[in-house]
Amino acid sequence: MELFDNLALGFVTASTLWNLIFCLIGVLLGTLIGVLPGIGATATIAMLLPVTFQIGDPVSSLIMLAGIYYGAQYGGSTTAILINMPGESSSAVTAIDGYQMARNGRAGAALATAALGSFFAGTVATFLVALFAPPLTKIALQFGSAEYFSLMVVGLVSSIALAHGSVIKALAMVVLGLLLGLVGSDIFEGTPRFTLGIREFADGLNFVAVAVGVFGVAEILRNLENEHDRSVMIRKVTGLMPTREDFRRMTAPVLRGTGLGSVLGILPGGGAILASFASYTLEKRVAKNPQEFGKGAIEGVAGPESANNAAAQTSFIPMLTLGIPANPVMALMIGAMIIQGIVPGPDVAAERPALFWGLIASMWIGNLMLIVLNLPLIGLWVRLLTVPYQVLFPAIMAFSAIGVYSVKSSSWDLYSVAFFGFLGYVLAKLRCEPAPLLLGFVLGPMLEENLRRAMILSRGDPSTFVTRPISAMLLLAAALVLVVVLLPSVRKKREEVFVEEDA
Repeated sequence: MELFDNLALGFVTASTLWNLIFCLIGVLLGTLIGVLPGIGATATIAMLLPVTFQIGDPVSSLIMLAGIYYGAQYGGSTTAILINMPGESSSAVTAIDGYQMARNGRAGAALATAALGSFFAGTVATFLVALFAPPLTKIALQFGSAEYFSLMVVGLVSSIALAHGSVIKALAMVVLGLLLGLVGSDIFEGTPRFTLGIREFADGLNFVAVAVGVFGVAEILRNLENEHDRSVMIRKVTGLMPTREDFRRMTAPVLRGTGLGSVLGILPGGGAILASFASYTLEKRVAKNPQEFGKGAIEGVAGPESANNAAAQTSFIPMLTLGIPANPVMALMIGAMIIQGIVPGPDVAAERPALFWGLIASMWIGNLMLIVLNLPLIGLWVRLLTVPYQVLFPAIMAFSAIGVYSVKSSSWDLYSVAFFGFLGYVLAKLRCEPAPLLLGFVLGPMLEENLRRAMILSRGDPSTFVTRPISAMLLLAAALVLVVVLLPSVRKKREEVFVEEDA
C-alpha cells in the first residue's frame, strides 16, 4: 500500500504543468541529439548542467535531464536504421539489421519495432525502479563508512572491467579522475592541496567545467575531425505499422531484451551499450535461422532496442538509492543534484520524497510522450539529418561557454573547459575512454571521505574493512571482478566483443 501512496505522490509531482513541460523538453531534446550523430546524451547533459542551476527547482531539472537520457536511446535508432550511422553508441548494434531492413523497403517497420520495443522496455524497467528502489534504500541506510567505501571500490572496478579497450588504460583513467577529485581543500582539515596556488581552485575543480570539457568540447573536436557528408537513403518513410508476422517475431526478443537490459543497466560502467550488444548476441544464439542476422532480421532490432532502453531506466536504481553512478550520465545527474544542494544517497527518498518519486513517475510519462511523438515526427528527424555539423558546432560551443560561465561567473571555469576539452581529445586519440575518469572524479571525494571516516572510527585499524561482513563481501567481489577480467581468455574475448561493437 505504501508503494501505491508513493507512486501517487510521484504522479502528482510529475503531472504539474511545469514538470510536464520540462519532461517534454527533455524527451524532445533527447530524441534530437540521438538523431544527430556525434553529439550524444552525455555531452548534451554535461553542457546543460549550468541550465539546471538556473532553473532552480531540482525536480524539474532532473526530470528534464532524465528525459534527455532515455529519449536519446529512442532517437539513436533512427539514424542507425536510416543511414547506418548510430546516433547513440548503444544503437550501433541496431544498425546491423535495421539498415538492411530499410534497404529492403521496410524502414517504417524497423522504426516502429524500435519505438514499440523501447516503449515496452522503458515502461517495465521503470516499474522495476519503483519496485526495487525503496527496499534498496532501506538497506543502504544500514551502511556505515566502511561499507560505502567498499561499495564505491566495486563501482570503480566494475567501470574498469566494462570500459572499452585496455584494462590498464581504464585503470589509469580512474586514477586520474581520483587525483582530479583531490584538488581543493582537505575535507577534514581545510588546508589547500594541489591548487597550484590558484585561489579559484580552493573549492575544487568545477564539475560542470570538467564534464563539458571532457565530453562536450572533446566530442566536438573529434566530430570535426571525422565529419563527412551524411547520405540519407530514405527520405520518406511509409508502412509504420508492423505486420502480424512482425509482432509474432518481435515479442520474444522484446521480452528477453527487457529482462537482460534491466539487469545489466544496474552494473557500473555497463549500461545501455553492453545491454544492446549482449541482447543481439543472445538473439543470434537462440534464433532458428541465425543466417538471417545481418540481412534484415527484425529480432536484431527488437532485442537490442528493448535492452538499451531498459538499461537506461534501471541505471537510475544505484544513483537514486546509493548515490553511486552506474554510468557517466548518472554521474552527471549526481552532479546536478549537488549543484542544487542535494546530497545524493539513501536519505533522498526520506527527505525529498516528491523529488524521488516524481522522477520515477516522470519516466512513465516521458516514455508515453516518446511513443506518441516519435513516429509522427520521423519526417522531421529525416530532414534534420541533412544539417551539416559545421553549422551546429559553433552554436553548441557558444551555448556551452555561456552556460559554464553563468554558474560562478568565473573566467577560470572557461580556461578549465578549454584545458579539459583538449585533454579529452588527446585521451580519445590515445583510445582512453573518458567515462572511468568522470566516475573517478565524482566518486573520489566520497571515497576519500568514507575511507578517512572509517579509519577514524576504527582508531586507525584498516582491518575494519574486512572484519565487517558486508564490506568484506564487497571488497571480495571487486577483487574477483578484477581477477576475472585479467584472465587471458576473458581478456581476449573482451577485446573481440568491443572490436565488433565498434565496427
